[in-house]
Amino acid sequence: MSLFERYLTIWVGLCIVVGIALGHFFGPTFHLIASLEVAKVNLPMAGLIWLMIIPMLVKVDFAALGEVRNHWRGIGVTLFINWVVKPFGMALLAWIFIGGLFRPYLPADQIDSYIAGLILLAAAPCTAMVFVWSNLTKGEPNFTLSQVALNDTIMVVAFAPIVGLLLGLSSITIPWQTLVLSVALYIVVPVIAAQMIRSALLRSGGAEALNRLLATLQPASIGALLATLVLLFGFQGEQILQQPLIIALLAVPILIQVYLNSGLAYLLNRLTGEAHCVAGPSALIGASNFFELAVAAAISIFGFQSGAALATVVGVLIEVPVMLSIVAIVNASKGWYESGLAVQRLVARQSTTPHKD
Repeated sequence: MSLFERYLTIWVGLCIVVGIALGHFFGPTFHLIASLEVAKVNLPMAGLIWLMIIPMLVKVDFAALGEVRNHWRGIGVTLFINWVVKPFGMALLAWIFIGGLFRPYLPADQIDSYIAGLILLAAAPCTAMVFVWSNLTKGEPNFTLSQVALNDTIMVVAFAPIVGLLLGLSSITIPWQTLVLSVALYIVVPVIAAQMIRSALLRSGGAEALNRLLATLQPASIGALLATLVLLFGFQGEQILQQPLIIALLAVPILIQVYLNSGLAYLLNRLTGEAHCVAGPSALIGASNFFELAVAAAISIFGFQSGAALATVVGVLIEVPVMLSIVAIVNASKGWYESGLAVQRLVARQSTTPHKD
């Protein structure tokens, strides 16, 4: 992991402090930035988000989709978790905690927006960081790459309908035009641009040229993420200072969702007889989120000052420590996991051995 990835929680914490301070002392500047919109798209934010997302998508090789059939059990488990359990489960947790248990402790006018932000966060499967998590569990690289490529392909067509359905079930007004525009701007365009860049580099200079570009873009991508967070907290500062428990309360359903999804994916892979090197990354892919896309969509649909934008940023805040804890659990339980596979193989052999009368 890079220095930035390892200490992401600390950087986000610093962005909270810096953003709140800048928002307090330079409020007019932040409002000017917020006003730079075309068709409800904030131009500075769009540039920052493309700078965040495109380098991550350049890493994805869609040719890896041909590997899907080689790991069909792990792929099936992860798809089930990512596209059925996670978004609908998060909506349920948001209704229970944000719409019910925590409602008295949150701003009444932002309840629906917080729920929407949590739904956006859960509807976007992780793209880039999952390569780090998979490597830390000694995961099967071809499975991880093919799963990410498949998720990104599905996300192009499934993100908007799932978000729209869950927002509708939550009785939240669905700005369909803005939602579809967000998908086009922050999924379709970056995917096309990233793959064009990837193809051109591989043709001209091979993998070395691709790696050099990624090394160059990484600092810019990191800077764009930090700048985005500073802007968000600059607008959210007053609300956070008035009710400092907001971030902790929003973290509760996210934490529950992450541990439940990763645990379920891990167990389902064990039950289906999948190897541990696939089950590990499967559990991690099922638990983590493409928070850059969630932040972008929340800002586009609900605005800088919305509870939705803040809810998606909480996902960024807890991403690294939570995912590292899951990595530790997966690695520590390898012996238990493989003992179950050994029993399955023994039972299978006995069932195929002819019995003598």
